[in-house]
Amino acid sequence: MNSSSPKWLAFAPGIFLVMWSTGYVAAKFGLGYIEPLTFLTLRFACVVVVMAALFMVLRPPLPKSRAEWMHLATVGFLLQSMYFGMCYMSFKAGLAVGTLALILSLQPIIVGLVAPRWSRETVGWRRWNGLLLGLAGAVIVIAARSEIAAPSALGFLFAALALFGITGGSLWEKRYGVSHHPVTSNLVGFAAGLIGVIPFAVAFETMHITWSWQLAVSLAYLIIGSSLIAVGLLLAMIRAGDVSRVSALFFLVPPLAAAVAWLVLDEVMPPVAWLGMGIAGAGVFMATTPKKVMA
Repeated sequence: MNSSSPKWLAFAPGIFLVMWSTGYVAAKFGLGYIEPLTFLTLRFACVVVVMAALFMVLRPPLPKSRAEWMHLATVGFLLQSMYFGMCYMSFKAGLAVGTLALILSLQPIIVGLVAPRWSRETVGWRRWNGLLLGLAGAVIVIAARSEIAAPSALGFLFAALALFGITGGSLWEKRYGVSHHPVTSNLVGFAAGLIGVIPFAVAFETMHITWSWQLAVSLAYLIIGSSLIAVGLLLAMIRAGDVSRVSALFFLVPPLAAAVAWLVLDEVMPPVAWLGMGIAGAGVFMATTPKKVMA
């Protein structure tokens, strides 16, 4: 983050990683009672309702131009509909969780390749070494804990679209992002995401919901933690810093999600996965720490 960034952004990476990583575990509590895309539709709809209520009370300023409206909607569609929606569609197409995680772990590398031309930021050798080290650590954790299988053509297509969504959303926010009131940006962004995911839920699922306290707790956590806090922090960090540096944080998502699942759900955490977590952490530190701090 640059020197002019708000001081609270110094805590943003840690909070973002906790909220984003634990979201996968929270989703598991609810998915036994609702189909994935229906869950996503309900989650986005609840965010829109909450943001609409806050908008009526707070009356925050609206975007000033059609371009700003389109920017908020584009980022919302790419991050919500494309990323989350296509992740769920890849599961429905039979793609293994480990295979999807492996494909998505390419996101920081792609951002590092595109960022110099797209957002005119410098990606030096130290950061590249950190990105490659982070990728190696993430792959070790994924391979140690998950099933890795050759994807079907349809499963690979959905995974590639999810990768495009998270990569494109990050790069678009960096180049065209303008700071808006969080209520306004969330309302527009999640409305666009909701519009994008509803057709898939209607076409591919029964949209039946079995209400339970587990689903309610899971939904509440995903709305507040993953949708509002984590996504908001991600966009704020991208606007305030280098997009390639922020994207490197995603290498720590599979290790942290695995550690939380080990603690909360008693999922197996092989010793080699802990090694991968350490390697990923070292890579992220190298990729995200300014040169003067590391000297």
